[in-house]
Amino acid sequence: MQAGRFVSGALLAVGVLLAGCGGPSEEAVGEQESTSREGLVPDCSITSAGTVYYTSSTRLRIVGYRGCGCGSWTSWGTTSTYSQSTNACIPPVSIPED
Repeated sequence: MQAGRFVSGALLAVGVLLAGCGGPSEEAVGEQESTSREGLVPDCSITSAGTVYYTSSTRLRIVGYRGCGCGSWTSWGTTSTYSQSTNACIPPVSIPED
């Protein structure tokens, strides 16, 4: 009986310690997320490079675009394994349903 209470008390103490310690504050998480995302968007004032994504290797149907070809970071549609680099602006297109 004594051993059971001791084990229960020890587990409770460990649980309280683990629950209240170790994680960053919510403010620190928000700051970290915003700074890490800023580095992912390229500076479009110095480049016009982009990538066009297609449905297949024939490159007949565009399904997405990511890049700086329109003067600012543009991202629409989906990515795929079939892609081609470009310096052209590819505005969003309506993608027909199959």
